[in-house]
Amino acid sequence: MRLDGKAEGLRQSMSWLHTWTGIVLGALLYVIFFTGTLSYFQDEISLWMKPELHASVAPASTELSAQVALASMARIAPDASTWTLSLPTERRTTVGASWRPPGQENAGRAGLKRAELDAATGEQITPRETRGGGFLYRFHFELHSMPRAVARWIVGIATMFMFVAIISGVITHKKIFADLFTFRPRKGQRSWLDAHNATAVLALPFHIVITFSGLLLFMATLMPWAIESAYQGDRQAYNAERRGGGVQAEQRAPRGPRGGRDGASAQPVDLAAAIGPMLAQARQEWPGRSVGTITVNRPGKPNATVELREHGSESMVSRGASKRLRFDAASGKLQDSPPAPQPSTASAIFNVMVVAHLGDFAGPAVRWLLFLSGVMGTAMVGTGMVLWVVKRQPERRKLGHTPWGHHLVEKTNIAVIAGLALATAGYFWSNRLLPVEMAGRTGWEINAFFIVWLASLLHAIVRPARAAWIEQCIAASLLFALLPLLNPLTGGHGLFTSLQHGQLSIAAFDQAMLAIAAIFAAIPLHLLRKRRRAAVTAAPLAPASTSVLP
Repeated sequence: MRLDGKAEGLRQSMSWLHTWTGIVLGALLYVIFFTGTLSYFQDEISLWMKPELHASVAPASTELSAQVALASMARIAPDASTWTLSLPTERRTTVGASWRPPGQENAGRAGLKRAELDAATGEQITPRETRGGGFLYRFHFELHSMPRAVARWIVGIATMFMFVAIISGVITHKKIFADLFTFRPRKGQRSWLDAHNATAVLALPFHIVITFSGLLLFMATLMPWAIESAYQGDRQAYNAERRGGGVQAEQRAPRGPRGGRDGASAQPVDLAAAIGPMLAQARQEWPGRSVGTITVNRPGKPNATVELREHGSESMVSRGASKRLRFDAASGKLQDSPPAPQPSTASAIFNVMVVAHLGDFAGPAVRWLLFLSGVMGTAMVGTGMVLWVVKRQPERRKLGHTPWGHHLVEKTNIAVIAGLALATAGYFWSNRLLPVEMAGRTGWEINAFFIVWLASLLHAIVRPARAAWIEQCIAASLLFALLPLLNPLTGGHGLFTSLQHGQLSIAAFDQAMLAIAAIFAAIPLHLLRKRRRAAVTAAPLAPASTSVLP
């Protein structure tokens, strides 16, 4: 009995910790989960928000895309010191080109020029200005309009508390896995608790990995002292060593007897014609893999070299350490290529966790699985926020009024859960409705996000809670559901057109929007059905109980 008493005492302590961790940081955690879930489709969002790029349909042959892109670069930047071409993938339809003009060799990223090239014709495409999915991705862990270090501290602390909430939640529930298969509809508080438990347990490994890996990503921010002491504040040296010495390895790579100027032709070479055999050799060296980027050093010069980089990486351990092949552009001979950096054991573990968090390794099917896991995580936080209010309905009935703290949480829940969805939909709609040539349109897209979010808060304050839930969820559902129709009407490829051309990244966005629309449509349908049942049974509801989600 004594041991049972201690166990019950521990569970009660963990229940208190779990409840108040969730309610204090619930709103911020919901925002982090919601925007983080959308970030799994960051590239797809960015592509959708640039409908000018939809006209680029990648040919079946990677060689053709490379040839037309190299020929185009010879016209666009003949005097550049380097060209870098990112070839089309399942997540991008164009060839991403960047080059370094003369005199900008030591200017870092600031010295780079960029362009998007049609994958089939090589023609330059100028997309509209937008932050695209990058805004939602950055908002996920840096918030907005505050110093980056402060924002990362806030999100890092919230992530730590989220980890505490997950562990304490596991300890609190005696029958946590049995609860996974238990759902009792139309039971008020019991139904909300079942939904909270089910979404928590069903994706429990995902929740644990995503929060723990998030803490690892904030390691240098939350615990910088060891790095500052060991590297005397030189973060660049720390990052280079953590990645396995990639920069130093490339500098130390032996040139070999075929490298440098030896054997190079005295005449510049037609790279568009020469790239084919190089790509063929890369396919032999990397069976089952594809070429991701082509880098040309000293293009148009007799001593030009071509470096092919593998798309992605074979292993989660070697994050960012893609294999490379370097060729003499004139002769097409393979040179000694820089070895792939070999991370230490600690770096390998870190890389695996980071890649798992970001989803860099995921193909389309796994990315959808991560997205659905993120949806369950978002639902877990959201149902927990609502459950806190629902559990206090008896107290409100007993008091005969709603305490101001309950009102605050209730209104905040509406503005965060329904309002954030409205704001995100407003962000996408503003991308298509604002004039393309509008000055500062990127900033106004983001302004539209916060204007809609503020409007949802004001609406939640002035309207009864039940009405606010219904109205905002209906609005969010309609806005998301209509985005696939807005797409072809404003210059993009619609769902059927993108599927026809094999542009799965564009189709994935439309499909994700329809999925989110269905989720937010389910909430008002539930509330309206409950209202009809209450009207049929003529059971009067106390004023305090009609102001929350049942």
